[in-house]
Amino acid sequence: MTDMTSASPIPAKPKPRPRPQVMKLTEAAAARITELTSRADSEIVGLRVGIKNGGCAGQSYTVEYAHEVRPTDEVVEDRGVKILIDPKAVLFLLGTEMDYKADKMQAQFIFNNPNQVSACGCGESVQLTPAKV
Repeated sequence: MTDMTSASPIPAKPKPRPRPQVMKLTEAAAARITELTSRADSEIVGLRVGIKNGGCAGQSYTVEYAHEVRPTDEVVEDRGVKILIDPKAVLFLLGTEMDYKADKMQAQFIFNNPNQVSACGCGESVQLTPAKV
């Protein structure tokens, strides 16, 4: 006679994979962001980074002060700095390194993005493809 009262073990749920960090910062970028946010007139929680359509190559990066964390923001903390990423831009920015360069003629944030297919000649706009996850 078989014992029907013992239940078969319930398989454990697999642990979710850790999410990759969308962006990372160089020391120069982190230092510049810290400097900018400390000089702001109002409370800043970090920088908001995104992508907008436009320009000769089709898209451009956006960087602005973030006064609040939105519920849909992807929050990246790197080198003591908080970056908030628009959810629509996450797949386009995955794997990107944000740098800051200054020389005699200009100072700007530079995005070293593996998802960038091309850029326009003036450097103001780029063409991006979504990351292959």
